[in-house]
Amino acid sequence: MTLLTQDEYTSIAAGLALPTGAFIDGKFRPAASGKTFETVNPATGEKLADIASCGAEDVDFAVEKAREAFDDGRWSKLHPSARKDVLIRLAKLMTRQRRELAVMESLDSGKTIYDCETVDVPETIHCIKWHAEAIDKIYDQVAPASDDHIAMVLREPIGVAGLVLPWNFPLLMLAWKIGPALAAGCSVVVKPAAETTLTALRVAELAMEAGLPRGVLNVVPGGGAEVGEPIGRHMDIDMVSFTGSTVTGKRFLSYSAESNAKEVVLEMGGKNPAIVMDDAESLDRVASHVVNGAFWNMGENCSASSRLIVHKHVKSELLERIAHHAKQWNAGDPLDPETRMGALVSRAHFDKVCGYLEQAGNVVLGGKSYDGAFVEPTVVEVPGNDAVLAREEIFGPVLSVIEVAGFDEAIQIANDTDYGLCASIFTANVKRAIRGARAIRAGTVTVNSFGEGDISTPFGGYKQSGFGGRDNALQAHDQYTQLKTIWIDLADDTDEAVD
Repeated sequence: MTLLTQDEYTSIAAGLALPTGAFIDGKFRPAASGKTFETVNPATGEKLADIASCGAEDVDFAVEKAREAFDDGRWSKLHPSARKDVLIRLAKLMTRQRRELAVMESLDSGKTIYDCETVDVPETIHCIKWHAEAIDKIYDQVAPASDDHIAMVLREPIGVAGLVLPWNFPLLMLAWKIGPALAAGCSVVVKPAAETTLTALRVAELAMEAGLPRGVLNVVPGGGAEVGEPIGRHMDIDMVSFTGSTVTGKRFLSYSAESNAKEVVLEMGGKNPAIVMDDAESLDRVASHVVNGAFWNMGENCSASSRLIVHKHVKSELLERIAHHAKQWNAGDPLDPETRMGALVSRAHFDKVCGYLEQAGNVVLGGKSYDGAFVEPTVVEVPGNDAVLAREEIFGPVLSVIEVAGFDEAIQIANDTDYGLCASIFTANVKRAIRGARAIRAGTVTVNSFGEGDISTPFGGYKQSGFGGRDNALQAHDQYTQLKTIWIDLADDTDEAVD
């Protein structure tokens, strides 16, 4: 895609009509309480809009309408190809409005327009299309049974799904959840992060334009206590899919246990290792991947390569090359297409990241912050894996460097964490690469690259990084469906009849 100029993006931003109401039963509505909250541009601190601040009463209303839509079959019982057609139309409408969505996403989240235009919006649209195309290609099964029986194993939509989104990838995480949920035939109640509400509301509006029946996709803005917890505890929500911090994710397990034992799928935090061995090929290429993994999206990424576990024989040279590549990651106005690092999502999060920087010892690169929003790409050598910067998820552009003497030590340190989302290993030895990939306890392990796979590969974590299922790939559909066995007796009783 050809990028526009900073002035052109600024002009688009000035002309945006920002959605502000909750989207329930096919239209925008104020919160039942009449309350609102400000959403601000984190790069400037300027208010963008006053958004409906919803509460439990709004959640109840959204669930009621979602349940009505599910039970009467306006979507759940629609022919699979008809559901596919609607989602394809949604993808086309999003494609037409891609620049509007990209600018809105950048303004609301602090993300760079470069990333929004080249990654977030295109991948969001691709995700919707991919799951749409899968709708009429996922077959049910016939189990092996005796000659007198047929055993059918069917997938049925789980019902009403509560989808709780993070603020770091607002559009993309929306797609990761509504794509398979709507494809399965569910009705959904979406809670966007309070920091980043705008694009979820706009997509809901476009979905109605595409022909999605009212009540099927509802978006309820508000805080975690006011909206997230009521979703987690709601007795008429059948499952919750949550992406966010491990601390918050665990709460949804409690909410489920204390309510209706709803299904819960969690995609949570990470402290992801990038292992670089002394036989790694092209340290310059390795450095490029490490920098991308650590600083992409300002480090606000659960799969960020936040721990560099590097062999002592190549550490010095690799750090030099990392410093060279990091110079290209300039921070500045997110609407400038030349900017590679935008603003952290909020002042509160900026203060949190700066708190970690204050604990940094040997700062190799960066370490500075400014304007209450921006943090330089930062590389810190830590004395070992027990250091705070090596153990806690910072969720900012901070790379902690740990020196090792060999392969086994590197694997041991990589696994010495509460998390297990992603990992990378750089080595020219194929056997070592495969052994390492198998030994590392993480949901995704990349070899000689940083990445998360793509839409066709499951994404999720081990240990405290994930629970209950996976996003992406066909496996994502599993969390929004129930399996039903239908057992049919074919025995012919007439054979035993007496003449």
